Amino acid sequence: HISQGPVCTNLGLKPGQRLTVKGKVAPNAKSFVMNLGKDATLLGLHFNPRFDAHGDVNTIVCNSKKVEEWGAEHREAVFPFQKGGTAEITFAVNQNDVTVHLPGHQFTFPNRLNLSVFDYFDTQGDFTLQSISWE
Repeated sequence: HISQGPVCTNLGLKPGQRLTVKGKVAPNAKSFVMNLGKDATLLGLHFNPRFDAHGDVNTIVCNSKKVEEWGAEHREAVFPFQKGGTAEITFAVNQNDVTVHLPGHQFTFPNRLNLSVFDYFDTQGDFTLQSISWE
């Protein structure tokens, strides 16, 4: 059972803008998810830190989803999250990709769906959203 956190729509994030998410990781966390896209069916960035899930341990898996079709998984070996800890993640939207800012690390993920605006954001799994801000 994956717990669904808050869902945001009509964010209107465009290139040059950023979304900062703060929250708490569950003490017994297996994984959590943040989705950024046009709506629930068109996800430009599926961000999935896995403590121990689907055969991955302490790995961040990113992907994109077009309706029911997933893209190729992208894995980041850096894993700055701790069970029971707090997490702050910033998603900076650029023209052709999204830069994900983590504590002490950043990486980019291509805008495979060529979304001109990111309206949709949700969180799922072992993460409690405490604040969300965008600029």
